[in-house]
Amino acid sequence: MRSRPSALRDFTVDRRVWLLTGVALFIGAGAAALAVLLLRAIAFATNVFYYHRLSLAMAGPAGSPLSPWIMPLVPVVGGMLVGLLAHYGSDKIRGHGIPEAIEAILLRGARVDPKVAVLKPLSAAVAIGSGGPFGAEGPIIMTGGAFGSLVAQWLKLTDAERTTLLVAGAAAGMSATFAAPMAAILLAVELLLFEWRPRSLVPVAAASVMAGVLRISWLGAGPLFPVELHSDLHLTRSMLVSAPLGMLVGFASAGLSRLMYGFEDGFEHFCGHLKLHWMWWPAIGGIGIGLGGIFFPRGLGVGYDNIAELLRGNAPVSLLLGLLIAKSLMWAFSLSSGTSGGVLAPLLMIGAAIGETAAQLAHMPGETQALWALMGMGAMLSGALGVPLTAILFSLELTYALPALLPLTLACTASYMVTSLVMPRSILTEKLSRRGYHLSREYGVDPLEMVSVAEVMTEFSAPASAGEASDLLEALPEVLAYTDETCRAVAEEMATTGVLSMPVVDRESGRVCGSISAQELLGGRRRAIARESERSISFQI
Repeated sequence: MRSRPSALRDFTVDRRVWLLTGVALFIGAGAAALAVLLLRAIAFATNVFYYHRLSLAMAGPAGSPLSPWIMPLVPVVGGMLVGLLAHYGSDKIRGHGIPEAIEAILLRGARVDPKVAVLKPLSAAVAIGSGGPFGAEGPIIMTGGAFGSLVAQWLKLTDAERTTLLVAGAAAGMSATFAAPMAAILLAVELLLFEWRPRSLVPVAAASVMAGVLRISWLGAGPLFPVELHSDLHLTRSMLVSAPLGMLVGFASAGLSRLMYGFEDGFEHFCGHLKLHWMWWPAIGGIGIGLGGIFFPRGLGVGYDNIAELLRGNAPVSLLLGLLIAKSLMWAFSLSSGTSGGVLAPLLMIGAAIGETAAQLAHMPGETQALWALMGMGAMLSGALGVPLTAILFSLELTYALPALLPLTLACTASYMVTSLVMPRSILTEKLSRRGYHLSREYGVDPLEMVSVAEVMTEFSAPASAGEASDLLEALPEVLAYTDETCRAVAEEMATTGVLSMPVVDRESGRVCGSISAQELLGGRRRAIARESERSISFQI
């Protein structure tokens, strides 16, 4: 039986999307402003901690005139301040930022405490400004998301609409930080929205674009790390190398995740044994930062200059070894202590270092080293976060290196394949799992969408007479199903009303021709299981 064209639609969206998009534009502007303020706050904190001056000038801890015996104490002081902010302010400011945003979406109805919007950027500025080897993007994503959530709460929107605006703020924060509006939209889809629907995608895209436009006015246009690659780059060699390199980086990303959570288990065991309150854990993490900074000062702070140097090629061996060993240990140890900081910038840095190290061992020229560093950077993001599409586009938006598209895509896909097989969860969702919550990140069309009511219903032996139809419809005047509806629509109706059996009406004739129950809806699920498990050979001519 064919449905009339107007009976069903591709998308479930209504006119409220206009309202959400308008609000999202405002949130995009606000999140962009917050991103700029946080970057300036990090610069201010760095100048205070390491140069003892009040300045917003961009400066790194590595150039500090402080005594080598004083510098290791600075991260400890910063860790103590973060611990105090978390204990007396809100413990939600601890951690990467992105897992906290996911937790707010899934478990708290996209509601964020107003204190988080203030304390998260403040704690991140202190943690990174005092030498923490973290990225600013995680705290900015959480801060932008908190702003979006607060606006949605003030407007008294629904749970789903709050989620959309929270994610819009998060995407806008990332867009403004990295000048990567398209990657920010994809990250929202792959990691935060848990759906692909016009009602959420359109507002998120609007917020991200608005933040990208303001970013150009306030901080300048991209790319953040320009890479010049000639279009006649030896494609065959790059393609042959990209998959093995991506797999290598995939295993490295799995190792980094296990290293960080291994340190976290150690913190809980060691500090629990000493009965040391978690408020002091970031200070202990600061000890690790300080000791690492003695041997590798360039490992302190965000380190965007390190990424830029790696993507130019011919990076010194001391930088490569420092990033692969010292930076990895400093980042994993300190972040596992519960301080405030992001994971994107360190992961990009370590991945790029792996790629360039492989290129130098293979005696590749400088331009090829830059390409391998770019592939390593993207593959690390793809594998560690489980976001291959975001990683590909993000790497291109950061560098404008379009000739690298094909090898970069293969490297990111190979890394994603490896981590999907060897890691039960990503470095972000592992945090949620340890709190007792697990989520599946495999998205697909609901099998019940592919099955019509007519296919699974119990048909009457003969069409109901007018009298019988009237009796049935009077018994359940508001709850019925149509033959051309999808089983998913009926399942949602049953969940809403609590009615587990409905009469089925032929839309064209208006006659009751059968009934459908919850048990019969499971037939659609059984079909999906059969598609996954049954193997057969069939030829059609």
